[in-house]
Order: sequence, then C-alpha cells, then structure tokens
Amino acid sequence: MSTTTVPALEKTFQILDLITASPLPLTAAHIAKQLGLARSSTHNILQSLLNKHVIYKDADSRFHLGSYLLYWAGKYEQQQGVIQLFKDLIMQYPILLQHTVTLSKLDLGEVVFLACHEAPAPLGFTFRSGVRVPAVFSSTGKAILSTLSMTTIDSLYEGNFPKPLTHNSVGSFDELSTELTAIHSSRISLDNGQLRDGMYCLGTYIRNASGNAVAGMAVSFLQAEYESKCDQVSTVLIELAEQMEQRLGFMPNQSV
Repeated sequence: MSTTTVPALEKTFQILDLITASPLPLTAAHIAKQLGLARSSTHNILQSLLNKHVIYKDADSRFHLGSYLLYWAGKYEQQQGVIQLFKDLIMQYPILLQHTVTLSKLDLGEVVFLACHEAPAPLGFTFRSGVRVPAVFSSTGKAILSTLSMTTIDSLYEGNFPKPLTHNSVGSFDELSTELTAIHSSRISLDNGQLRDGMYCLGTYIRNASGNAVAGMAVSFLQAEYESKCDQVSTVLIELAEQMEQRLGFMPNQSV
C-alpha cells in the first residue's frame, strides 16, 4: 500500500521504474497490467510524460525513456561536479581551512547547502547538506541573487519579502537591492548577523561556462573575529571561486 501523499506521483515513479527495468519496451496495456493500475490513469500519466519528453512512444505504441532525462542527468552531474571541485580545491587554501566554509545553490527563493568544510571551533549553526534558508538573508544567497535582476528576484518571492530572522535581517526589496549593488563591484556579499545573531558570513558566487551563477560559497565567523580577518579571507575566497569557475569553463570576459 502506498504511503505517499501524492498517489499520482507514486504511480508515475512506478511507471518510470518499470520502463527502466524492462528489457523490452512496454505498451500502455502491459504497464497497467504489471503494476495493477487502472488503464485510464495509466494513459493519463503516460500522456503527461510524453508531453514533457520524459518518455517517447515508438511505431508499435511501446514506451521508452525519453531525452528529457538527459537534462536532469546533466543538471545532477553539474551539481556533483561543483561539489567535488569544492572538496578538492579548498584543500589548497590553508586560510580557509581554519573556518567553516559552505557551498550552496539557489532553489527558488532559498539556498540549499550542498557541502561544508567545518571549522575546528563550532559556530552554533548546523550547515548540513539539504538545509534550506532564505536566500535574502544568507551571504551565498545574496551573492547568487546579485547576478539576477530585481524583477527576477521579486518574482521568486511573488512580491512578498520573507519574514526577518533576526533584528539585523534585511527588511525589504529596496534594502536588498542596495546590498546587491555593492556586491557588483566587490564580488563579496555579507551576512552580518542576518541569518543568526553573532554569526558573520562572507560569500561569493561561482559561474559555469554559460556565465550563470550555479552555486555560492561562504566563509563563516564569530562576530569577534570578522573585522580582523574579513579582508584577507575575502581575497582568498574569490581566488578559490575563480579557480572553480575556470574548471567549469567560465571565461573571464563574460559578464555576470
């Protein structure tokens, strides 16, 4: 018995798994029979998958995996490539290894943590892979958002600015715009206690061969050490980001 709260989605995965595992392509009737599904719902799901090119139907009305899966696979491979680059290249920067350094990606209006190098001293905030925070308050989020137009950013939030997390959190699209403008010249973003009181983070973006910001990196400090280390760490963080971009095929003459 299915435990999913979206039965149609569960059926879709069952159909895709069956098509993938079958040594021969299957007709809609065979799929419905093997999975014990109603023919009408099987037909509707198959039609939706056909429309998105997730599957395709041959001349004998048998179903195969489609080309759209390559798009998903490519995005997954790209993401994993960024993570591996981060893990490999950060080891060349002893200054950064003294601190907590995170790698994130933008997902709609939030950033999702992909990887983290933990500092020897705890910060009191958990940077586990998969943890999500509002992009407008995080340094990685603001770094990535700085590569987008304010119109695009407004649409991410449907015009509703997220509720502040601390008394330092930026409070409006106008305030955010001012911060993003400063990032354009320095390439460095700042979370000055906006995500968590007493924690400061410096961030920057990482671009791919298409010139798109596919990830962001941030170095986190306790407030007391931020002022003495921010300049040196910012310089090294940009060096690491540029090295990663070079590996990803970004050309320096491309604009953000």
